Amino acid sequence: MILKRWFDGSSFRAAALLLVIIPQARAAEASSYHINPAKVVGPENCAECHAPIVEAWKVTHHFDTFNSMHRRPEAQQIQSKLGLKRIKVESLCLKCHYTSQESEGQMKVIAGISCESCHGAAADWNLAHSNKDDLQRLVKAEKLGMIRPSAFARVAANCFQCHTVPEERLVNEGGHKPGSDFELVSWSQGEVRHNLQQSNGKKNEEAPPAQKRMLYIVGQALDLEYGLRGLARATQEGKFAASMVQRIRAGKGRLKEIHEATKLEPIQAMLAAADERSLQINREADLLKAAGKVAELTVQLLATQDGTKLAPVDALIPGPARYKGKVYQPQL
Repeated sequence: MILKRWFDGSSFRAAALLLVIIPQARAAEASSYHINPAKVVGPENCAECHAPIVEAWKVTHHFDTFNSMHRRPEAQQIQSKLGLKRIKVESLCLKCHYTSQESEGQMKVIAGISCESCHGAAADWNLAHSNKDDLQRLVKAEKLGMIRPSAFARVAANCFQCHTVPEERLVNEGGHKPGSDFELVSWSQGEVRHNLQQSNGKKNEEAPPAQKRMLYIVGQALDLEYGLRGLARATQEGKFAASMVQRIRAGKGRLKEIHEATKLEPIQAMLAAADERSLQINREADLLKAAGKVAELTVQLLATQDGTKLAPVDALIPGPARYKGKVYQPQL
């Protein structure tokens, strides 16, 4: 049962405790990547066992960005404004639009937004994950750093690290759009959906209602958290700072709707943590403290709720008409 696969078991609870993603270290420009390029193995390694999922990925914008993003007129305008020579060799672009691999000190773009962008660089856990003779292989892989689908909050945190566009220079100087209108249900159930494992590649299942409730609630919490983290990086008044404040306030509005529907105490505490008085530039310590509190409360929420008793949230969740992109279904 898909719901059990997502919400049941000690592995899920352990994953929830690691909600706040700490970027892995790298010798240079470590903060520019949420995955370590030196430990990236590439999507072809995943395709050996997950061929249907890789086929689903190949018809997404995530895949196509490898060939098209740097050719888009808006990308070239940003490139010119920032004085970048080549988009595919500049870390400011690489960390969100591509999958990079480092070997012997050399960095190379090998794919668009791919498996490891979401599930973590796989060098440490790929062999354990692939060992079908080991009944504990998934547990071992998780301990070695794999972000499993059941830990959806951690997977989604990688989404928000990019979709909030937390780069002041990129927005203020480069003219990059200050974040996308990213809502977790409508994006995860659209073209990037790849729930093919349980059906052996025969059907790309939509998430069940209880799961979508949790996706929606946790997505709003992550949006608030990463809005706060983004504002913490603002150093001057401008489009970037203003957009982050707007994002935080909009997120608080949606969380208020959730609280009115559910009366969940962690949601009320999240709203209190994002104090309006701290929504200013040069308040890094206060903003990061608030973001950390939201992350902590999200963990509490995940430990006590599985969505089965949160039906009032259904009225807030975007329906299929608002899913982003065409859902892939295998041709049998």
